[in-house]
Amino acid sequence: MAVNKEFRRNRIKNRIRKVISGTNEIPRLSVFRSNKGIYAQIINDLEHKTLVAVSSLKIDLKINKCEQAKVVGKAIAEKAIEAGITSVVFDRNGYLYHGRVKSLAEAAREGGLKF
Repeated sequence: MAVNKEFRRNRIKNRIRKVISGTNEIPRLSVFRSNKGIYAQIINDLEHKTLVAVSSLKIDLKINKCEQAKVVGKAIAEKAIEAGITSVVFDRNGYLYHGRVKSLAEAAREGGLKF
């Protein structure tokens, strides 16, 4: 049976989510990557609430996707620090840690988030 990309990513995602969960003290930084943009959310899983969210579509930049991810990473870090969040748990959401996901994570670290 052939395994398609979506099935593979969901299997990896479920394996990660068994271990990672956001709390009041340390929420979860979740990344979603689409063909057009990249999205980042900081989520409290205990209350099922999104605390901070940023996307590259709202920023509307005419640069390559890796640079968009860096801008989103810095923006999510700034908004998180304004909301009083300094440390998070990083959820790559089943994507491999390279390219846009890595750029977003490194920019969020440079912006002041600890994970």
